[in-house]
Amino acid sequence: MFRTRLLSGIVLVAVALAVFLAGGSLLALVVFFLSVVAYQELTAACKVRGEATNPSSPVIAGLVMTLVYYAVIGLALARDITLVYPAMMMVVVAAFLVFLFVYVFTFPKYHANQIMAAMFSFLYGPVMLSFLYLLREGLDDGIYLVWFVFLASWGSDTCAYCVGVLIGKHKMTPKLSPKKTVEGAIGGILGAAILFMGYTHFVINAYTGITLSLPFAAVLGAVGALVSMIGDLAASAVKRDHEIKDYGKLIPGHGGIMDRFDSVIVAAPIVFIGISLIINY
Repeated sequence: MFRTRLLSGIVLVAVALAVFLAGGSLLALVVFFLSVVAYQELTAACKVRGEATNPSSPVIAGLVMTLVYYAVIGLALARDITLVYPAMMMVVVAAFLVFLFVYVFTFPKYHANQIMAAMFSFLYGPVMLSFLYLLREGLDDGIYLVWFVFLASWGSDTCAYCVGVLIGKHKMTPKLSPKKTVEGAIGGILGAAILFMGYTHFVINAYTGITLSLPFAAVLGAVGALVSMIGDLAASAVKRDHEIKDYGKLIPGHGGIMDRFDSVIVAAPIVFIGISLIINY
């Protein structure tokens, strides 16, 4: 299992490097694919389709709105980054209305909690993941900035693991993740802050037209790491609630997209918002 997990992890990192360096249409297609899979994994975990094996009406509605969402933000981004924000809000509201239509006109086939889970899955998967694309393609020097997301998620997770193994004693959330410790979490947050400062000093400030202060980088790294941990635990909580081990089997040794990208999904918006605020203001 360890060997399979290690090899899958190496391949995953190599693919991520290639895709995010290439950017453009390739990145858009990959992020869209990840969003579709994440949405299906979440709706399956939350029993949106009930006991049926075929996609249910709420699931189909969410998949259609995911396609609409990416088409709209792609068109908006091609014109002006400032058009993306109202476009995102309009599609999110439209998706909510679509789910209400499905609920009303199929009543009583689906319960209210299934419709709410479908909307939750749409926001959690496609919308949150889209910030990876927006960060890479929507901001100047996005090819450099997007790596902050992975430093906040995978980087902090590595730091947390190392510190937890060395000095971890106090369990943080024993019912969700018995192996995570308070000491590991602190190590992950501090490690991310240091990684952000190092990357800012040696890459961002050295090779881009953007100048970020090291204190800002440290704060953004710490906040990103904290949020990524919450994302990891939240994804675990959904699995515990519905008594499943993994979201899927797409990535050997890791599970599904939600199993591997649970922290990335929530770190991406935080990094995007933080960078956007400091650049624009």
